[in-house]
Amino acid sequence: MLERIHLAIVQEVEKQGSLTAAADVLCVTQSALSHSMKKLEQQLGTDIWLREGRSLRLTQAGQYLLAVAGRVLPQLDLAESQLRQFAQGERGTLRIGMECHPCYQWLLKIVSPYLAAWSDVDVDVKQKFQFGGIGALFGYEIDLLVTPDPLYKPGLHFEPVFDYEQVLVVASGHPLAQQAYAKPAQLARETLITYPVSPERLDVYTQFLAPAGIAPHRHKTIETTDIMLQMVASGRGVAALPRWLALEYANKMDVVPVKLGRQGIAKQIHLGARAADVDIDYLRAFVELARSAAV
Repeated sequence: MLERIHLAIVQEVEKQGSLTAAADVLCVTQSALSHSMKKLEQQLGTDIWLREGRSLRLTQAGQYLLAVAGRVLPQLDLAESQLRQFAQGERGTLRIGMECHPCYQWLLKIVSPYLAAWSDVDVDVKQKFQFGGIGALFGYEIDLLVTPDPLYKPGLHFEPVFDYEQVLVVASGHPLAQQAYAKPAQLARETLITYPVSPERLDVYTQFLAPAGIAPHRHKTIETTDIMLQMVASGRGVAALPRWLALEYANKMDVVPVKLGRQGIAKQIHLGARAADVDIDYLRAFVELARSAAV
């Protein structure tokens, strides 16, 4: 009754705005498209669209079908792609999504030996999923998610691959550089430089400043780690980064890591995947390599 073409039609009509444009994209005639959907409506006993003048508006049933199309069509496309690769003796592509700005440099150290070990697997890193990776996993847009904040949901599996400490990074001449640890109140006079992420997703806010009821004097966002730490080194502000990354830059810039609070802030990087995929050999190999190459 319900076939793939029906899902594709609903999705394309919503994208293109008309039956005619959708028919062109799907390489069918408009009459064939209309007939196919009219037959489905008769079988289901409900309308998919309501006509409003020359435009179409999805009914509640149509909205549901559109949502199903958004979930099912990517899975079918992925399955067909992988089956073609199997038929050709290939393994496929491991698509990795990033929810961790500074982890990109760590990831590069994993990808090189992985590609050497798995010559029949390609790797694609997608950074557009920063802080939206759970939906990308469920939507089959990525296969692995690198995140410091796993969200445990049915159907997903997360594994910790390494521990790290979140620290404050200051210029070597900054007064805090000589202290054993920073206190929240000391940041009330500082410009805090972070990646472009909402404060509720930043550990320096959620685990350090907010519990003390403190806000920085100013909050500035910068995309790249290099520019961020150039700003810190020049005395334009302070930043919060993993200690391992701060130490790497301390070797080439005048910056110093300082513990955030007496106890510090302990974190973990996790790799997340769909539970049904965790035993795929090349995916499991990447997780094991990431764990063995922990910083």
